[in-house]
Amino acid sequence: MRSKTFRAAATLLAAVLGALTAPGVHADAAAAGAASGAAVVADTVYRHGYVYTVDARDSVQQALAIRAGRIIYVGGDSGAAAFTGPKTRVVDLQGRMVMPGLVDGHSHPMQGGATLIKCNLNYEQLRVEQMQARIQSCLDQTRAREPNDWLEVVNWFQEAMLPPGTITNRGTLDALKTKRPIFVASSFGHTALVNSRALDLAGVTASTPDPLGGRFGRDASGNPTGILEDAAQETVAKQIPAPTPADNVKAAAAALDAFRKQGVTTFLDAMAEAPALEAFATVQGAGKLTARAHFAVLITPPQGPQPQQAVAMVKALARRYDQGEIGPDPTLTVRNVKLFLDGVIAAPALTGAMLMPYFSLQGAPANPHWAPSSSRGPEVYFPAPVLSALLIEVAEAGFEPHLHADGDRAVREGLDGIGVLRRQFPERDIRVAIAHDEIVDPADFTRFKQLNVIPVLSFQWEKQAPDTMEGAREYLGPARFKYMEPAGFLAVAGARIAYGSDWPVDPLDEWFALKVGVTRTNAPQPDHKYAGRLSEDKGLSRPEVLRAITMNSSYELHQDLSTGSLEVGKLADLIVLDRNFFDIPAEQIADIKVLQTVVGGKVVYQSDQFAGRGAPR
Repeated sequence: MRSKTFRAAATLLAAVLGALTAPGVHADAAAAGAASGAAVVADTVYRHGYVYTVDARDSVQQALAIRAGRIIYVGGDSGAAAFTGPKTRVVDLQGRMVMPGLVDGHSHPMQGGATLIKCNLNYEQLRVEQMQARIQSCLDQTRAREPNDWLEVVNWFQEAMLPPGTITNRGTLDALKTKRPIFVASSFGHTALVNSRALDLAGVTASTPDPLGGRFGRDASGNPTGILEDAAQETVAKQIPAPTPADNVKAAAAALDAFRKQGVTTFLDAMAEAPALEAFATVQGAGKLTARAHFAVLITPPQGPQPQQAVAMVKALARRYDQGEIGPDPTLTVRNVKLFLDGVIAAPALTGAMLMPYFSLQGAPANPHWAPSSSRGPEVYFPAPVLSALLIEVAEAGFEPHLHADGDRAVREGLDGIGVLRRQFPERDIRVAIAHDEIVDPADFTRFKQLNVIPVLSFQWEKQAPDTMEGAREYLGPARFKYMEPAGFLAVAGARIAYGSDWPVDPLDEWFALKVGVTRTNAPQPDHKYAGRLSEDKGLSRPEVLRAITMNSSYELHQDLSTGSLEVGKLADLIVLDRNFFDIPAEQIADIKVLQTVVGGKVVYQSDQFAGRGAPR
């Protein structure tokens, strides 16, 4: 079903071009033959470049031609002349690199766009007093909203609080000069901190039970501390007035602006609900959708035991918003379902589901040591029978599952459920993804290939940083830590790795993420505190990280016949870079800037540095 439109277009194109892609025919010769037979004239020709195609051979060409939003030629400069007419826009790349547009296979654009316009802690390492000062400044700037309007604070890097091990509670916020309820969201998305006013408005007391798939932080007496883990956040968050449709449209527009400047031409919203779909549909209706928008509709743990009802909700959203087969113009696609299997492995949350217990600091103060605790984290949020039945129902309805799993027990139970799915539908092409996979038991490395499961990894986490060192190293113990963020191990085992930024868990910086994917190192630190590579994983090669964020993410989204590589017949989604990804030191990959972003043959972003390049002739 997904490939029908593409195949029809490709067949028509091949007829017009005179079998451009026939085996053994050089691109230049094919172009000349097509030109003489059909006089096909391109809308745009790029030439004199380093065109990195990400085709099956990772071939490099010099030129590329586009007509009606699709690629009609890729090859040498001489062959491009056959496609150039009086009205063709010719872009002289002057040796610059062109590659497929980035496909972000796991992000949260509504939340990401919203963070750009809210009280923002900017992922910084902060002491308690610094955190308080920043929030107080936001309160002071909005005094007219006293005493009852909620203050929402975003991008709190809880795992990096200073000094390491700092624990916050509602008293941290109660000390501020305000009567307003405050909700501080961790950048990881799995923890929030609220003040006493917020707890009171939500009716959270010592007797309030933990919700399914979540936990309230409690002190020794059982009273709520103000820390909310996973589903517990919703108990308080539902008291906050929902954003208006206008707010959501503004957030969607801000997200699209950030995406196109990074070179993202396709994205998956990995936790989609109706307001996000409506916002992006509104943006599209105004002619301002600048990336192909895929949505994984969220099914929550409480919905899991009624799979038919849960899938009926997904079907209803798909009927309303899914726009069918993709073409040159960006559209909305609703063909994925999102399930959270656990939380996060980093301290202080430790809500990732683990096979063996987390370690804890034990012993007398004079002789401390780390040893296994009694906690393996929460139970997987969808018990095995529920998960298997739900996956089958989702697939039966024609949707593809996208699972969140951080801990090795969540990964294993996710793989087990997918195994049941594969046995139920042995011949079906169901593209199942497990996102994050921060800890995977080595016994499960090969199962990703065996079950054709796509690990969607966030490369920027594969570095020494507060969350991986103070937040995870000691809590995991050395046997597990050496496999932390196992991209290289999974690649060696044959897994088809895709990339997802998980923005706004981190700032949206795809090029820094690609740099980390290759080097496994952080940005240079003045004190060298986080210098060196993370764990024993060898990481990925430069071609591997580019394939992960282009072809493999396109495959994940069932879009690989149309995007992910620069080949004749595919959609003209491409980016121009200010330097060559392969010719610079690996550390400088993070400094790459996108000069131009093209979606379906249309320029959706162009930097001032590239302005005016190319004109009709």
